[in-house]
Amino acid sequence: MQKEQSAEHMEKVSQGEVRGILAEFSNPGELLHAAEEIRDAGYRDFDCHSPFPIHGMEQAMGQKRSPLGFIVGIMGLLGGGGALLLQWWTSAVDYRLVVAGKPFFDLPAFIPVTFELTILLAAFGAVFGMFALTRMPRFFHPVFFSDRFERVTDDGFFVSIESSDQKFDAESTGEFLESLGSDHVELLVDTRQQVQQSNQSEE
Repeated sequence: MQKEQSAEHMEKVSQGEVRGILAEFSNPGELLHAAEEIRDAGYRDFDCHSPFPIHGMEQAMGQKRSPLGFIVGIMGLLGGGGALLLQWWTSAVDYRLVVAGKPFFDLPAFIPVTFELTILLAAFGAVFGMFALTRMPRFFHPVFFSDRFERVTDDGFFVSIESSDQKFDAESTGEFLESLGSDHVELLVDTRQQVQQSNQSEE
């Protein structure tokens, strides 16, 4: 089995640039265990893929707590504070008008706008913060080079390690993933340049 995979790897490497490696596991438990071992081995630029969320995966991968909550809170405070400051400046400083004998700075009257801008900016922070933290939209990922990865939306459990990881080595990383009990290991090779050159030569 390992010889067949090694031959397949060598053939793929000869066809293009290695962008990472993909390992398939049989069930969520094996995937969770593999994530812990990969984390402990010092890999950082890796991801786990499954058809559904797996409890404890964030801890197994060594991911820190998401800063999204802080981003939303700061944006909400900026929205509410900015709205209150704007209404105070326009009503009590820049253009003072007496309306029905009410004070220039009438807090109860300013609550609706303050609340609305707090929610608005917090929502913007949640949406755009999520996109920034997850690097979305990402229209391409090295796992797209694998035909087997299509099973990830059905019954496939995968780990991918990108070649940008400092510890990545096509041979040693592949052997390491095989030692974790993976069912299949394959290199993710970018063959787009070869396809373009082939098309140009045919033209």
